[in-house]
Amino acid sequence: MKAPRNLEKYIPNYDVEKFWKKLRRSLRRMGAKAVYYALLLYYALQDPQISRKDKGMILGALGYFLLPLDLMPDFLPAIGYTDDIAALAFAVYKVINCITPLVKGQAEAKVYEWFGDVDQSDLIL
Repeated sequence: MKAPRNLEKYIPNYDVEKFWKKLRRSLRRMGAKAVYYALLLYYALQDPQISRKDKGMILGALGYFLLPLDLMPDFLPAIGYTDDIAALAFAVYKVINCITPLVKGQAEAKVYEWFGDVDQSDLIL
């Protein structure tokens, strides 16, 4: 599945508190790899070295993730998060060169905290 077009239009939907609430609520349905992507983007957004363009991409993907009704509503069993995960993965792909080892470490630590034992292949970019 392709990422939604013009992720930047979703920037106004991003809110840190809503991000953490939805991410915690969605852990099991999304899986460790998708949660890792969301966390990579969240922590990369905190990095002052990330360009405005990349921050826009990240904010758009995280904003799209927070929308309750999007291309595939989240409440649909098995497929509800497919579009959200595609947007997150697309944004990670676009900003991968800006993701520092510190950001990776923060995201990995949170995934291990929430999921416990995780297949290391889920955390490789």
